[in-house]
Amino acid sequence: MEKLTKIFIVEDEMIIAANISLQLSSLGYEVTGIVPRGEEALIHIKENLPDIVLLDINLKGKLDGIETAKLMQKDYNIPIIYLTANADDDNFNRAKSTRPYAFISKPFKKLDLQRAIELAVTRLNSASSKTSPIETEKEPPFILSDCIFVKHHEKMIKVDIKDVLYIEAERNYCRIYSKDKEYLLVMTLKDMDEKLPKEHFIRVHRSFIINLSQIDEVAIGHIVIAKKAIPVSKTLKEELLRRLQTI
Repeated sequence: MEKLTKIFIVEDEMIIAANISLQLSSLGYEVTGIVPRGEEALIHIKENLPDIVLLDINLKGKLDGIETAKLMQKDYNIPIIYLTANADDDNFNRAKSTRPYAFISKPFKKLDLQRAIELAVTRLNSASSKTSPIETEKEPPFILSDCIFVKHHEKMIKVDIKDVLYIEAERNYCRIYSKDKEYLLVMTLKDMDEKLPKEHFIRVHRSFIINLSQIDEVAIGHIVIAKKAIPVSKTLKEELLRRLQTI
């Protein structure tokens, strides 16, 4: 039996939330729950890990949807689809830093919701099969002190350590972002972390390892590398700051 995609709804207008839940169920998705507040959402995600989160930007609690997403992403790499009745520039620019899969403007039609979910599911399912400029290989890389050799088309491609920007987890894969290409590898981030030379790399988040020499900015809850905001977990930030002082 095919596993149903699990979707979690965070929406403080309960009539809208209930309507969304009915629509998702009729489309063949499993709704893991409905909560109206960001604080409750973080608890639910920890206990009932969903595949996708539908998240209202304008929540009425202490945390709005964007703040909830940022806290969630410190520990989980779950696709987000934002729901919003007020897609102004400020909210849009804040929301962009959380890398959402889609925005749905309220009021929306069932087809809008269906298409956004289908696109998110397609992106999830195709994460391991992207093509150029991404190099993909099913064998693990050879990791040396100054370079990583990635097998591709019966050849070993050399990727210099100094050119690696950061590495992102994608389930059982790792995506290496270098200055000119991306490489998708069959290796968990944990295994990659154990093999990389520690003088150059540090894990800053459940889903990210970064090259210390490539950091452009350090903010309260994230760093910036090549214009990408990368979240930093509270538990790992102290070690990051210590390492930066020794470079």
